[in-house]
Amino acid sequence: MSTTMPGGRRADDRVLRRAGDRAELRHTVSLIVPARDEALNIPWVFEQIPRCVDEVVLVDGDSTDATLRMASTCLPSVRTVRQRGTGKGSALRTGFAAATGEYVVMIDADGSMTPAEIPHYIHFLDHGYDFVKGSRYLAGGGSLDLTAIRSAGNRALLAVVNRLYGARLTDLCYGYCAFRRSFLETLELRATGFEIEAEMTAHALRKGLRIAEVPSTELPRRSGRSHLHAVSDGRRVLRTLIAERPGARPTQTKAVRER
Repeated sequence: MSTTMPGGRRADDRVLRRAGDRAELRHTVSLIVPARDEALNIPWVFEQIPRCVDEVVLVDGDSTDATLRMASTCLPSVRTVRQRGTGKGSALRTGFAAATGEYVVMIDADGSMTPAEIPHYIHFLDHGYDFVKGSRYLAGGGSLDLTAIRSAGNRALLAVVNRLYGARLTDLCYGYCAFRRSFLETLELRATGFEIEAEMTAHALRKGLRIAEVPSTELPRRSGRSHLHAVSDGRRVLRTLIAERPGARPTQTKAVRER
């Protein structure tokens, strides 16, 4: 289809630009999905991945079910890599190392995180932020899966990180995050277990990265059992926060909330 412009010129369907207008630059996005025995949950997760995602990297933690077969059936373009080491932290670090996109997003494979929220994270990266984390406590977010023990533990650990790092975050132990891959080395990730989520946030604060929080809704795991152990993993998070704390004067990094 074409149209006639003033002076007899013709234009195609492309957006007409004025002199000085610049085309919007689109950044490539890698989605990291650590999984172990999540064959029943993979279809729901993969069918909701938005078009802004260019690459899906599934990190397999020695699954004994049909996780790999299901992933390739649902998304033939998926890249699968074998996890190096054990624990969620090892799985994520394996995926981060394999990612090729300019932006990296991490979600769980159990269906507790909605891939449809990914564009909200990309929006903040597109507008100058370096590290974007989901919050279940901002207006518009929430959780259908938090137990009283997990909620109390999260709030206690959140108070610690805000005090030690001079931050004003609203959520901590939630693994829906996105960051610029160019900052991967800056984050200096070493954790092997669930504490990696707190380690990422602590290092982003300590390094002075520009952080944004966005509302996110946590859903119940669709099937199977969680590998999280609230008490033991909470202790690991606390040890990580204390060990990684900055010097006497904490970095004054404020989280930006989506309104």
